[in-house]
Amino acid sequence: MTMLLSSINQQLSGTIWRLEIDSLSDTIFLETRTADKQVSFSSINLVNSKINFEDYTSEERWLTGIEASYDGVLLLHNYQSDNTPVHKGLTAIDENAQVLWSNYTYAFDHLSTTGPVVFNTQIQPKKLFLIDVKTGAMLRPFSMDIDTEAENRVQFPQSALPSGVDNLPVSEVHGNIVQSLHYNKFRIVSLHTLTGVQLQQHLYIMDGAALVYEDLLNTDIQKMQPESFILYRNWLVYIKNKAELKVVPL
Repeated sequence: MTMLLSSINQQLSGTIWRLEIDSLSDTIFLETRTADKQVSFSSINLVNSKINFEDYTSEERWLTGIEASYDGVLLLHNYQSDNTPVHKGLTAIDENAQVLWSNYTYAFDHLSTTGPVVFNTQIQPKKLFLIDVKTGAMLRPFSMDIDTEAENRVQFPQSALPSGVDNLPVSEVHGNIVQSLHYNKFRIVSLHTLTGVQLQQHLYIMDGAALVYEDLLNTDIQKMQPESFILYRNWLVYIKNKAELKVVPL
């Protein structure tokens, strides 16, 4: 039985706060935050494992974050103030970490199959329109019939009782629950164990009864972690110890 190998093992400079996948370019974007209040962004192509950019920072150290991504372009937002979660403004970053455009009157509404749908915060009532993600230019008013919601190709595991884990190298499943997902011939399982006072989170991939991949997701944690992994197309994507991105092609 052939063991699976990870294609991406990327250690980031801080805690991975958000992960966004662009299905048009198969690019994964990461938002990372540090204890000294610095936010940065990274971009990795899933197909060839190429790092497009890493630890990109903007002039705004903290009050910014990932809004969405489309056709290889990362959209960042600011906040109206440090006392509100309301987003304001958009900045577009290309795969070379170059700013394509910025508009501080735009606010993001949602992502459609034809591109980002935004509105001008200075105009009331709110009027939605489609923009060109590469230039920020308004293309036309939003059409519900044409600008349908973008397809989400991400699959999430389901929580279940720990049945069928007899072939896994664990003696007892803490909390009596696992997160599980089937993909083709593979079964992906995440679970917690408790050794003494040390709580750990594990990841296993089974091919039938055979164990073909395993990793320790989190060590010495204080409570059970609900987020374990996602499946995008044929890539298993997960975060290890809050700061390392790992991808396993299935």
